[in-house]
Amino acid sequence: MFKQKLKALDYMYWDKVNANEVTSDTEHFRKLVSWLEDQKIRHYTIEDRAGLREIGSSNWDKSFDKFIQDVGCPVTSSNLDKLEWLIGLAVRLEYEDNLNKYQKVTKEKSAHDAVPSVKSTNPLDNLDFESNEFKNRVSSLAKLLKIPQHPDHRVTLQACSKHVVQRLNPNALKNPSSVVIKGKPFPIMETDMGFDMGDKVLNNTAKALSLLYIQDLRNLQTGINEAIVAVQNITADPKTDTRAGKVGR
Repeated sequence: MFKQKLKALDYMYWDKVNANEVTSDTEHFRKLVSWLEDQKIRHYTIEDRAGLREIGSSNWDKSFDKFIQDVGCPVTSSNLDKLEWLIGLAVRLEYEDNLNKYQKVTKEKSAHDAVPSVKSTNPLDNLDFESNEFKNRVSSLAKLLKIPQHPDHRVTLQACSKHVVQRLNPNALKNPSSVVIKGKPFPIMETDMGFDMGDKVLNNTAKALSLLYIQDLRNLQTGINEAIVAVQNITADPKTDTRAGKVGR
């Protein structure tokens, strides 16, 4: 990260910087601090930077200590830690100076990351579900399965799918009688449901919705029963580890 930050700041010798040796190389360390102030931080006026630019001066350390205090560096440990803080400050100031530029890059990267480019191998992903050809194929399938067609071809396709799952699955094909409804159909449309909406069409619609509601309740109850049976199969057949048993003292 030390080198990457300097590279982002366009420091000419970023690839030659060694975080473990930079502070021991006095000349390079002083040059880097002076470069950060001259090119990126710019806390002082040009005249006031003279102390940092005189990298061979015996008073350079005093100028550096004053610079650290003036820019508000909270680090009081090693020079390496102070240098890392200065580099971080330079990165922040560089970002603020070119805010519009970096915000645009960030938005473009976020949009790219949010929608990853994935090449699908599923042929269904390449279908045009709104094309006339697709609608005609759905219509043909509905006629073959004797499914009433809805104005929305997608609803018709959903009905076809439900019919195939329930009536044409492998178990149903082996034992058709298990899915064929037996008995005399209940005359739901001629039955008094206990309400009257004042319109025959509305009454029939309400009766149909009642049937759908009852079917949902039945499916829910079936799911509950299956869950109970699954739990009972586990609790009724506990695994006993006889090695853990102990008789007497």
